Amino acid sequence: MRYSGIGGQAVIEGVMMKNRDKCAVAVRKPAGDIEVSNRTCSDIRKKSILARIPIIRGMISFVESLTLGMSTLNYSASFFEEEEEKSKSKSKSKEDDSIVMGLVLVLGIILAIGIFIVAPFLITESLRRIVRSPQLRGLIEGLIRVILFVIYVKLISLTKDIRRVFMYHGAEHKSINCIENGEELTVQNVKRQSMRHKRCGTSFLLIVMFLSILLFMFIVVDNIWLRMLFRVLLIPVIAGIAYEWIRFAGRHDNAFVNLISAPGLWLQKLTTIEPDNEMIEVAIASVEAVFDWKTFVYLDDDAEDDGIEVVSLDEDEGDEDSILSALDRFFEAPEEKEEKDEA
Repeated sequence: MRYSGIGGQAVIEGVMMKNRDKCAVAVRKPAGDIEVSNRTCSDIRKKSILARIPIIRGMISFVESLTLGMSTLNYSASFFEEEEEKSKSKSKSKEDDSIVMGLVLVLGIILAIGIFIVAPFLITESLRRIVRSPQLRGLIEGLIRVILFVIYVKLISLTKDIRRVFMYHGAEHKSINCIENGEELTVQNVKRQSMRHKRCGTSFLLIVMFLSILLFMFIVVDNIWLRMLFRVLLIPVIAGIAYEWIRFAGRHDNAFVNLISAPGLWLQKLTTIEPDNEMIEVAIASVEAVFDWKTFVYLDDDAEDDGIEVVSLDEDEGDEDSILSALDRFFEAPEEKEEKDEA
């Protein structure tokens, strides 16, 4: 499988795709036709050397992804508003949408922190007299966090609207897998592809949770409020580290990477559902708006960019980090090493 560099996100009745500074949202409108909106995405990492430093770039990408994700979701939802909402003036609508999007984003972050960070912490703290070891409590806290996340994903997948979003999520993955497997981007070819992908945002979130288990196990502070504060403040740092792993995994294919990626691929069984042909058509329209797949499939050029769901993993440095390249060579399959030696 060749690395293409494009990433995407399922939205309401549509798919967003991003490639470098190009972004497109394709939506199946109520009338049945496909609306494609193209836009240019700004990237602070191209303007600041500091923003290109490993982990820091992941933290910045995480924030940019949240903003872009909310923006594209808001755009796709606009096609299904009530008629009286659409009758508002255009300028007023944009202003209102911006305010609402900001409030929803902030509220979503607060709820996520409360449910997946604070709640497991408080539950574990209630076991303090029973479980004396802070490391063991940290492990229990992390396991509770993962269980809550899996239950949450399973419950929302039961609703009709989210189920359709997960179907578009499947169409997004299938379309990317199609071109990365060197096949023409047609409905029939896309249907045959897998719905799993290592650069998926679902895998990113799972990596975040596993990293939080490792870090929180060893943050031993007597004051309960400080322990809670550290957990909240470390979220961006953990996201930055997870970004570096997903970035590496998306560009490498060996036994070690596949082993670590396996749990995330398994979890994608909950967040991706087999799409129908019309959904695949929408995903194809979104890909074609940002990516020249014919050149990619028929020519031997290597892509230079990267992406996970709404998190863009741009390759600004040009070359792989030496440490990551060394790891890749170390875990390379023996038969591949022998072939290279013979050459």
